[in-house]
Amino acid sequence: MSTTIEKIKCLIIGSGPAGYTAAIYASRANMFPVLYQGTQPGGQLTTTNEVENWPGNPEGITGPEMMIQLQAQAERFGADVRDGWVTKVDFSGPIHKVWVNDEKEIHCETVIISTGASAKYLGLPSEQHYLQMGGGVSACAICDGFFYRNQEVVIVGAGDSACEEAHYLSKLCKKVTMLVRTENFRASKIMQDRVRKTENIEILLNTETVEVLGDEQVVTGVKVLDKTLNQEKVIPSTGFFVAIGHKPNTDIFKDYLELDATGYIKNIPGTSKTNVKGVFVGGDAADHVYRQAITAAGTGCMAALDAERYLASLE
Repeated sequence: MSTTIEKIKCLIIGSGPAGYTAAIYASRANMFPVLYQGTQPGGQLTTTNEVENWPGNPEGITGPEMMIQLQAQAERFGADVRDGWVTKVDFSGPIHKVWVNDEKEIHCETVIISTGASAKYLGLPSEQHYLQMGGGVSACAICDGFFYRNQEVVIVGAGDSACEEAHYLSKLCKKVTMLVRTENFRASKIMQDRVRKTENIEILLNTETVEVLGDEQVVTGVKVLDKTLNQEKVIPSTGFFVAIGHKPNTDIFKDYLELDATGYIKNIPGTSKTNVKGVFVGGDAADHVYRQAITAAGTGCMAALDAERYLASLE
């Protein structure tokens, strides 16, 4: 354990659009922010091949390239971007204490949390293969559905979000096959009715995904098991969407910050403020509704502005 304690004005925990945007604004306000990138520098977007809905890039941009540009912009204004991840915090007193890699202790006047949320996947080797290849597996229909226009896709999930994403895909795709792993939806009745009434959505209840099929580069189909009949079949598909939920990366804050039942950080409506003074949140660590790069960036901006105003109130 390091015996030297570093004291800083503004610590940003996590990268991605929220963290880097917060760093840009905090740097320009002379808050001298230090940003720790976390276990996945750049966040979830580094696993996305094409981002076509980020304003200002009419030809589209890859997720990794976009994160490199955001980091460079933050560093241009003086943000101190570092490798490493926060492993422990203590927000019990007036000084916000944070430990990095279980070693370095930092005392912060303000903290901006932008640790994001991780999509849940089925864990199949074939699913992970095509996810890494960028060849047809996605956990965000709104992000990637555009690439599957007039094609046939499969989506796994049974909740409101899955129904919403299936309905969204139905407007773009020739056919959407929805796999529900049990005999019943978990979604509200209104959302169930919406997908049941959509002509190009086929719902397969009590159906388990066995394997995502492809040519090693792109997805060509999905092998499923009808558990009622105990029979396997292959569904032709060029896209496999997983909508079984997200897990916010907030476990280390649970002893100090108010979280909802799923683990998302509760913020004061209309602000980025948490229940602890001087601690702010941006991006998917608090947002379980929109989960888009542009909304994450917007709340990262809010967090930096709220932190700046907080520091000014102390003077």
